Amino acid sequence: MTEAQAASGAGKPVSRRTKIILAIAGVLVAIPAIALVILLTYDWNKARPWLNARTSEAIGRPFQIAGDLSLSWERPSEKMAERNRTWRDFIPWPHLVANDVHVGNPPGMPAGDMASVRQFSFSLDPLALLDKRIAIPLLQFQAPVVSLQRHSDGKNNWTFKKQEKKSPWVLDLERVVFTKGIVYYKDAIQKADVRADVDTLEGDPEYGVGWKLRGTYNGAPVTGSGKAGAVLSLKQQTTPYPLQADFRMGPTRIAFEGTLTKPTRLAALDMNLKLSGPSMARLYPLLGVLLPETPAFSTSGRLIGALSPESRRWTYDKFTGKVGSSDLGGTLTFQTGAPRGKLSGSVRSKLLQFDDLGPLIGADSNASKTRRGVPPVQPPNKVLPVETFRTERWTAIDADVRYAADSIVREKQLPIRKLSTHLILKDGVITLAPLTFDMAGGTLNSNIKLDGSGRQGKNAIKATAKVTARRLQIKQLFPAIEGLQASVGQINGDAALSATGNSIATLLGASNGEIHSLINEGTVSKMLLEKMGLNIGNIVLTTLFGDKQVQINCMATDFAVERGIMYSRTFIVDTEEAIINVDGVISLADETLHLTINPKTKGLRIISLRAPLYVRGPFKKPTVSVDKGVLAMKAGGAIALATLAAPAAALVPLVNTGPGEDSECGKLLAAARQKPVAPPPGKPTGR
Repeated sequence: MTEAQAASGAGKPVSRRTKIILAIAGVLVAIPAIALVILLTYDWNKARPWLNARTSEAIGRPFQIAGDLSLSWERPSEKMAERNRTWRDFIPWPHLVANDVHVGNPPGMPAGDMASVRQFSFSLDPLALLDKRIAIPLLQFQAPVVSLQRHSDGKNNWTFKKQEKKSPWVLDLERVVFTKGIVYYKDAIQKADVRADVDTLEGDPEYGVGWKLRGTYNGAPVTGSGKAGAVLSLKQQTTPYPLQADFRMGPTRIAFEGTLTKPTRLAALDMNLKLSGPSMARLYPLLGVLLPETPAFSTSGRLIGALSPESRRWTYDKFTGKVGSSDLGGTLTFQTGAPRGKLSGSVRSKLLQFDDLGPLIGADSNASKTRRGVPPVQPPNKVLPVETFRTERWTAIDADVRYAADSIVREKQLPIRKLSTHLILKDGVITLAPLTFDMAGGTLNSNIKLDGSGRQGKNAIKATAKVTARRLQIKQLFPAIEGLQASVGQINGDAALSATGNSIATLLGASNGEIHSLINEGTVSKMLLEKMGLNIGNIVLTTLFGDKQVQINCMATDFAVERGIMYSRTFIVDTEEAIINVDGVISLADETLHLTINPKTKGLRIISLRAPLYVRGPFKKPTVSVDKGVLAMKAGGAIALATLAAPAAALVPLVNTGPGEDSECGKLLAAARQKPVAPPPGKPTGR
């Protein structure tokens, strides 16, 4: 093109269409340029009132950015050497920094902050906004303070107002980092006042955040410490988040170390868990799981949590430990659900100390009660446990747990070899069906039902129990007594009782039913009864025979139980020297004895004491006296009750389980069932 042509072209006017296109292009370039200038130079503090108002409206509580609010533009990543750059990497992201931020309590709660932070900052992906996604790679908090509160009426400040309509916007938060934080927790229901100080850790290859805990919980001091991962990754779904803690609530200790997977959904928890304390029942406020009263315990196992919005499943897998002097192991699973969660599993002891079962029914000493955290309520003059059952917790969960003890040791060497039971708790009703002891060559089998659903009143239980004892060998029952090893005697028995009460003492003191027992061919002595701890028999046998071995051909007892009073319908002891009849009552209500013992000699053997004996007084210290007049029976209906039915008939099944009708007991009961016949005139009566 020549200069003349160029000059000629330059003089041509620009077309209107071209001008419009150029103008539009200029505007399109100018708008983002002007917007960028405004964003870079705008004083964002002027927008704080609007942001505060809109945020307060959205969360339903006061929100305020009281400090400086600034916005800058930064590259999304400064380290892109490991990947190929794209055009997105050159678009700057807005970086917001807010100082002195406060979130208040909801309406109905005292004025004040639920949370505050000295500074929080984050960067925002602007391109994600086109998809209605708020993408924040990193959210940082400096010196956050969180105060969680719950009042006695159940109102709390951590529950936010639910949105009526689901927002089309999605929050995509990847990581959270905080430094020098404090968390307060005050709960009027749990009587908790706890503070946790949280800060970053330097030089720890696995954990980046540490915390320390102190305060009170249910009146007990709480202390502890723990660690967590350096950064809480909310988007990474495969890398487990490490957790570790060790804290105490009074004498109870909980320690764990493991990982949390998928923190955004609390999808899974896997950790080693150690528990110890004065009683498993003290774990209820912490775990929310009903466990029985026990001696001091310690356990260690693997806790696996499968968590979802619909339900949560916790498994304490293959745990081992000790309860008192007994070992314990097994697997327990707690599954949340409606109307309540359920505890299930199987537990076994290789060696069980019999005394460790005492706290289950409050039968341990006052010193033991103090150690496991309950009042020492047992009166010194009472034998039956008076500790009240805490049935208000029985409706908290359901349970289906099997327990077995392979070997049992008792201080006095009572040879209970094994124990097994199947415990079912449903709607506040506990069923032990069965509760079985293998002991002394025989079995003691029980079916027990305890209704603590609350229909009987606060802490009251409606109880029924059926117990059968079969073929308990006397020589195995007391292996430490050398003189009994030649005995071939055995004990059979049945009991059926029902009652309503709030402790073992009140249940037995109000019980109704029957108790039968039979001993075939045994030996008794003062030494034996000392070993059994039966002071009554010790006094009676020593008074009757002196301190020596006495051969028993048969001993049969048949008691009717009415309102805690045991009425003797049949109580016969047939020895080689005498037949002893016992009449009277045993009061379980006030733990006293009112018995009359009538010995009758056999042949030429002479018992120096021919008069009846009276055994009366408390269980702990009864007295024996010789008849000096008419005995004033406490329950005058005893004799009348004994005549209502053929008393020996109830004992026939116990004979059938033993040697049979040809045994001494069979003959004795057969004679007792026969109606007395007047002897012919002139015939001696045999007296």
